[in-house]
Amino acid sequence: MDAPAAGPSLRPLLSAPDGPPSMRPLLSAPDGPQVHLLDASGTRLGEAGLRAWARSWCEDQRAAHHSRSYRHPYALIAWHGMRVGVDLEQVEPFDRAFAESICTPQEQLPWASMPDRDARCASLWSSKEALAKTLGDALAYDPRRLPSPLLWPDGRAGALRALQLPVGDRHVAWVCFEE
Repeated sequence: MDAPAAGPSLRPLLSAPDGPPSMRPLLSAPDGPQVHLLDASGTRLGEAGLRAWARSWCEDQRAAHHSRSYRHPYALIAWHGMRVGVDLEQVEPFDRAFAESICTPQEQLPWASMPDRDARCASLWSSKEALAKTLGDALAYDPRRLPSPLLWPDGRAGALRALQLPVGDRHVAWVCFEE
């Protein structure tokens, strides 16, 4: 899908000779959140431009709640009539100390034998960030006391729902929202 129309201040950013960023819907339900991945790969749109485009797109939606997350060249945006939070992380090497700093006791796994530990660590962190954004202020929550939606039965906890989103091989993304 081509980039959406943008306000006057963003038109120069989106009309680069190499083309505008792409926008791919990841989740769209009549009563649920709308979640889109913005992709500036292959464009000259830098991090600041991508952030401005994502912010502008969210502000144009007539929804009570918005959420954004960035890992250049990607941005993840969501809007919903009820609380919503998204997070996008790059899968990269994580050390044991970081993993222990974000895990509840139930989430701790044997580090040495953990398959795909970097992807699992990124997913744990991303799911907790999306949940914390849904609950309000992401900085107000201690990740060691916030159970990851990764482990919720059927992706549900009370009125909250969580989904891992398909974004690509080296990135993980999560959305949490009220139903």
